[in-house]
Amino acid sequence: MPSLSAIASWHRSVLLALLLLPSLALASLPRAASVPGGVALIPLGPLAAGDGKPRAWLGEQQVLVAADGGQWVAVAGLALDTAPGAHELRVEAAGESHSVRFVVSARDYPEQRITMKDSSKVQLSPSDLARVEGEVAAIQRLKRHWREAADTDTSFVLPAEGRLTGRFGVRRFFNGEPRAPHAGFDIAVPRGAAVRANAQGTVLAVDDYFFNGRTVFVDHGNGLISMYCHLDRIDVLPGEAVAKGQRLGASGMTGRATGPHLHWSVILNGAMVNPELFVSRAGKPY
Repeated sequence: MPSLSAIASWHRSVLLALLLLPSLALASLPRAASVPGGVALIPLGPLAAGDGKPRAWLGEQQVLVAADGGQWVAVAGLALDTAPGAHELRVEAAGESHSVRFVVSARDYPEQRITMKDSSKVQLSPSDLARVEGEVAAIQRLKRHWREAADTDTSFVLPAEGRLTGRFGVRRFFNGEPRAPHAGFDIAVPRGAAVRANAQGTVLAVDDYFFNGRTVFVDHGNGLISMYCHLDRIDVLPGEAVAKGQRLGASGMTGRATGPHLHWSVILNGAMVNPELFVSRAGKPY
């Protein structure tokens, strides 16, 4: 027969699980893919009464931590330039700091060759180059944004209805010249089609960029951000709270685009990661 202390401990565990049910319902973690451009799910230990939620960092960037299956899990975004091999998270839990090791596997992405009729979007003038450099710096600051939130919904809906094209991670060549990999996902939709928030959050920023065109950033909390590019029109303002599926604007082909479509990116702890990992019905498994 179990001791009274064992029974009391079991009751505390059940109570803790019940208290955490709203977080668990929202967690619905993305599919694990510990590769460059993917998401590593790293166990941090069991839920324990009184210990509180652990915190974790990958390099200098804080990482989302969620409750799942009776344990804490770090949900770490891996940038496309992450080197394969062993990596470490820095973890603070129960007043102590330690490291947790995990492994990143190699992944090869295909090539894509794109012909741009407007060569000014490939060979930039000095003034355009100066503009782009300033915009890149501003976007990097947005990518590193962190807002502490009680819950982060990582179960996304597709932000537009259309054919899924322009796969994530493709190594791109514009007019024969190598450029940065495709750090997002394209959805082929006609100009004016509704573009909606993939999850609840707060509009972090809106702007009109040289390459990305009219763009909306939505902050979902705890380092998870979504980005919607090439919009024809923007219907939200910075600081505005948005619900999952709420209209953000209309699709278009502003910026560097060969036709109307939505370019959709997901940013996790500052890293551009594959949006498909967050959507259960988006195309083939990763």
